[in-house]
Amino acid sequence: MSFPKTGPLDKKRKTRPGFAGNARLNTPDPFSWRVLSIVRRIPPGRVATYGDIAELAGHPRAARAVGNVMRACRRHDVPCHRVIAAGGRIGGYGGNETLKRALLVAEGVIVSGSRVRDLGRVRWVPRRSRKH
Repeated sequence: MSFPKTGPLDKKRKTRPGFAGNARLNTPDPFSWRVLSIVRRIPPGRVATYGDIAELAGHPRAARAVGNVMRACRRHDVPCHRVIAAGGRIGGYGGNETLKRALLVAEGVIVSGSRVRDLGRVRWVPRRSRKH
């Protein structure tokens, strides 16, 4: 049986970064699952910071951990390019900042150099769901 390729294998723990759950099935741990679920909700043309996602996932000081989850994520249904660094910096994207910039621009986000312009206009703020 072979593992799906989602990132470098941590031979000591037999898991991949950001996916501390079942290594054989490559299932994400609860925090990673929440992060991926939140990032899937970011609409085209909008962005959120690593800190925004960490806060929404219930761990406001875990921005770096969100970055690690994004770096390890190889899923095509998760728009990782919509997650940026604080202050509008584009940040990495598996080492391909040019691709991240192109994806954001294609969605109508204005990028100048390595920053998103007018972050206040394009920053995603999820609606609070009403609980009945």
